[in-house]
Amino acid sequence: MPANDHIIEYDLPHANSRPQDITAGPGGYLWFCQFGGNRIGRISPGDGTIAEFNLPRPNSGPRVMAVGPDGDIWFTQNLGNRIGRIDQNGIVREFDIPTRNSEPRGIKTGADGNLWFAESAANRIGRITPTGAITEFRLPQPNSNPRSVAPGPDGNIWFVEGLGNRIGRITPAGEITEFDLPAPNSAPADITAGPDGKMWFTELAGNRIGRISVDGEIEEFRLPKPYSQPVLIKLGPDNNLWFCQFRGNRIGRITPEGKIAEYAIPTEDSQPRGIAAGPDRNIWFSEQRGNRIGRILLTPTHSQ
Repeated sequence: MPANDHIIEYDLPHANSRPQDITAGPGGYLWFCQFGGNRIGRISPGDGTIAEFNLPRPNSGPRVMAVGPDGDIWFTQNLGNRIGRIDQNGIVREFDIPTRNSEPRGIKTGADGNLWFAESAANRIGRITPTGAITEFRLPQPNSNPRSVAPGPDGNIWFVEGLGNRIGRITPAGEITEFDLPAPNSAPADITAGPDGKMWFTELAGNRIGRISVDGEIEEFRLPKPYSQPVLIKLGPDNNLWFCQFRGNRIGRITPEGKIAEYAIPTEDSQPRGIAAGPDRNIWFSEQRGNRIGRILLTPTHSQ
């Protein structure tokens, strides 16, 4: 259990589990995807105890997860081409996506009470009801590579287009609007709602954190160090945005005013991949290569 003054890391039980997204979920636990282990993991914020649940079918590649309107954890199976659901007892149910080889990635619950997800290879945004009915919406331009979705303050779902270099918005009825990013080849990777009524997103190749208003006005903030590759971003309990720096081996924090702070992960080249605010009001993250789950203790220094 490596640690420093502010960061604690917990080893996963199995090697090469490749943990991905992480989220606070039922039972007061942090839940996370194990892309390499083909499992869903669960860690207690109290003592770091880890439980694991095997998926029914091999090589499913669980990637991103979200709490559904039913209180269960819903997740994308990137390799299995399915949407999965796991309850707090570890019981899994799966739903096949109609389009083959769609490579689903991000998933979030929308204001309409359904779950929305990105089909990165199929160039679609999908919607699944709590009972498992799936509808797909094709994006206007080919090869856009939607990667992540998030509900916005306007009641719509916002998403990033990794290859299209755009931020998109889809209404509950399926109407799509797109906004070009200022710089080419920025490779937007993830998006989330901020405390300022705007959507915040990461630019994997642009090495920036961006935000977009519901009217489409975009502002960008460059990271202090080059080649950091920011990936997932979430709102923290301190009303700042927290994000993973995949190559930079750091966890970043940006205030609504654009002030950036960075926290080095003790394990070298850990490749942080997922991040979430925990029920203990700390920041939790996954380490794909480090094969660990990490926690940042939010001391007063971190919340200024």
